[in-house]
Amino acid sequence: MTLNPSFCLNVPEDFDDSEAETGVHPIARKLFLGANAAHAFAKAQAWVSEHDIQVADVSWDFLDGEDEPHCLSVYFTFELEPDLS
Repeated sequence: MTLNPSFCLNVPEDFDDSEAETGVHPIARKLFLGANAAHAFAKAQAWVSEHDIQVADVSWDFLDGEDEPHCLSVYFTFELEPDLS
């Protein structure tokens, strides 16, 4: 799988993020909107089942005045195959 370079995080070669607790941990976020909580969860479940990702966290929001006010945010990392070169 090739990632779109626009979605990549460029880090200088000399950047040191080796400390496990304070290091940089690139993470992505995808929003799932629904008319109710079950609808947002159903959209998220369908999307997650189609992608090789590691879910790191989720959060909820309610967007007043929207047609689909229930907003489920899924935070994740990609499970990329190791570079064997």
